[in-house]
Amino acid sequence: MGRIIAISNQKGGVGKTTTSVNLASALSYLGKRVLLVDMDHQANATTYMGINRANLSRTIADMFSGEAAIDEIIQTVPGLDVDILPSRFELSSIESVILKRENKEFILLNELSGIKDAYDYILIDCPPSLGIITTNALMASDSVIIPVQCEFLAMDGLTQLRNTIRIIQTRRRYEKRRLEIEGVLLTMLDTRSNIGYEVISEVKTYFKEKVFNTIIPRNVKCSVAASHGVPVTEFSPYSKGAISYQNLAKEMVMNHE
Repeated sequence: MGRIIAISNQKGGVGKTTTSVNLASALSYLGKRVLLVDMDHQANATTYMGINRANLSRTIADMFSGEAAIDEIIQTVPGLDVDILPSRFELSSIESVILKRENKEFILLNELSGIKDAYDYILIDCPPSLGIITTNALMASDSVIIPVQCEFLAMDGLTQLRNTIRIIQTRRRYEKRRLEIEGVLLTMLDTRSNIGYEVISEVKTYFKEKVFNTIIPRNVKCSVAASHGVPVTEFSPYSKGAISYQNLAKEMVMNHE
């Protein structure tokens, strides 16, 4: 049975999409069946995976509005052994529609339940907010990865996310479904700066054993890969960024064995 993992932090610019895309790719290289769910209205994960949004006839917004089932929307990423549930800008206006639907917090969970067994991992790239779309992601997930940027004010907003996770955990107890913290992922480490190492110490003090051993360095190859519409693991497989995401995938798989 597949494991559903949300990648979430309401603070923008911490590497959620970069992590979602490259972790999906790295897991596929380990022989895992992977579905990437793009839940951000900016649709960066969709573009990052080389999908032309203008050519999409159906997106995740159609699933949330009830106009299409999930299996009508999923696409295989060209050149990669990864499937994607793509997004487009209209997702930004779909929240009002979701709020009117019955069981509005469980739409994604109900849709994924029918295809979960087809994958080893389902990764959800969450938007930088804690609205109904992120609530859907957390309600559907088995665990959550929290990317934290190794820069000043890195901990800003994490208390709010932790409170949201606790609320979800409390509500899910009645369904006998747990929501675990898969791990806190330190990203964008600048090895030339003392601030980065101070953040690492602070995060490890706060989250203790929940922090991944793998740390993602700041690496220009990740940005260049994104502009070419491919994961860095594909674009520059021997770069520091690619190797780090490959190590993250291995660490995560080992944690589940």
